[in-house]
Amino acid sequence: MADQSKEFLYKYLNNASPTGFESTGQQIWLDYIKPYIEETIIDTYGTAVGVIGPGQDYKVVIEAHSDEISWFVNYISDDGYIHVRRNGGSDAAIAPSMRVNLHTAKGVVKGVFGWPAIHVRDVAKDQVPKVHELFIDVGAAKKDEVFEMGIHVGTVVTFADGLDELNEKYYVGRALDNRMGGYMIAEVARMLHENNVRLPFTLYVVNAVQEEIGLRGAEMIARRLKPDLAICTDVTHDTQSPMYNKKEQGDLKSGSGPVICYGPAVQNNVRDMLIRVADEKKIPFQRQAVSRSTGTDTDSFAYSTEGIASALISLPLKYMHTTVEMVHKEDVKNVIQLMYDVLLSLKGGEDFRYIK
Repeated sequence: MADQSKEFLYKYLNNASPTGFESTGQQIWLDYIKPYIEETIIDTYGTAVGVIGPGQDYKVVIEAHSDEISWFVNYISDDGYIHVRRNGGSDAAIAPSMRVNLHTAKGVVKGVFGWPAIHVRDVAKDQVPKVHELFIDVGAAKKDEVFEMGIHVGTVVTFADGLDELNEKYYVGRALDNRMGGYMIAEVARMLHENNVRLPFTLYVVNAVQEEIGLRGAEMIARRLKPDLAICTDVTHDTQSPMYNKKEQGDLKSGSGPVICYGPAVQNNVRDMLIRVADEKKIPFQRQAVSRSTGTDTDSFAYSTEGIASALISLPLKYMHTTVEMVHKEDVKNVIQLMYDVLLSLKGGEDFRYIK
């Protein structure tokens, strides 16, 4: 990995970018890709787009989402304890004893999710905590002290953990879902620029907001751009660690390559093109079947307009929606390479309809 790429990766992943509050992360992303694009589009809610080769008739999107799960302050007790509600799919089971950052107009305030000691609990009756049972301690003794820190109902809270590496093979940290995707599409833009590639179509490099609460950013930008083709990337579950059922979740493994998805929202001809390119370039890949939807921004691109030919390339990830999400470095490299090679294979003007 180039030094500039690694610096960007750590800066981008360690920044907080909760759903609805993605602007600081989007700015980091835009600053990085600016030398590799010709124009930018930024919509009202913060989805950021880098445009390469503007003004051509055929339009292609590569896309990831920029937001991470988080919490909202929901209630502050008289004795200074803070109760929360979810912003996205935050996991109450992992919260107790975690360090958090509360993002206020005065700056970041540090806190912890407290929890009663094992000595005072009936361990035999322990259950996964419910969201309304969680509480944050910021070292305040009363409500007014919390207010003085700049904390109020609606203050957004993120876990404090940052990016690290394990065994020289894995990245580990919070929010790899899906800012690792934002990193990967930015690297595709860098490779196109540094290799002096001139594409026969307009490429939109899209970093969408608000995926974690319903694919909303992708829905908005799909309607605006109306591309002919969309190739989305997100994470999917590595199912090799304990407590996964491969008969239900499939047999997917970190380090075995990008995951190509089968499902109704995935346009079959586009999917087959991805497979053909992977085979030609000898890029390892895995296959995944989904049911009604992919649960990713692919669904929004497929269905938000009159129908956009869309496909999904997923990055296998361990421990989704925790602070120790893990992805294999080789998979990251191969997702980038597959997206890059797919773009180079396109002539512009492809018609992916089943019946012509």
